[in-house]
Amino acid sequence: MMRLLSIFLTFLFCWCLSSCAIFKPSNTPSKVPSAKRTLLSKPKGAYTNYVREIVRTARAYTGTPYRSGGNDRRGIDCSGLICNVYSEVGLKVPRISWQQAEFGTEVEEVRDIKPGDWIFYVPDAGKAGYVSHVGIVTEVRNKNEVLFIHASSSKGVREDNLYSKYFKNRFVKAMRPF
Repeated sequence: MMRLLSIFLTFLFCWCLSSCAIFKPSNTPSKVPSAKRTLLSKPKGAYTNYVREIVRTARAYTGTPYRSGGNDRRGIDCSGLICNVYSEVGLKVPRISWQQAEFGTEVEEVRDIKPGDWIFYVPDAGKAGYVSHVGIVTEVRNKNEVLFIHASSSKGVREDNLYSKYFKNRFVKAMRPF
């Protein structure tokens, strides 16, 4: 009985942390064949037509405080921000960051990142290769300035530069969710 309770509590703990804090290797093969990794609900038009609205909607969350497992403007976590923004523009995407990290098509070269892409990074540069946080690229100004919006655990929803001293060495990968 104690072993069963221990297993249940471990499962519950992991489930509670899964929205942002479960570190799952980004190179773990997806259970879904790559040909089937598309938006759960197809956009009415091309995905690129949604990008401007996605960025505008994401920026409307600026200043929202961070809350692990949060799902609204009273408090939100990184994967909740992605899920809510896409939901508000009529697109359904996964809620959990490691699932988001397997969703869409990986952007092979950093120089090919575009607004609307998702970037994945780790708060601790020593855990490279593991996804724990996600943001939406909002603007690509030049080769050294790629802005993205995310739910910072210390400062809430904000935009930062991927090439800033803090994020440059924490970047894991980018995904294009279409």
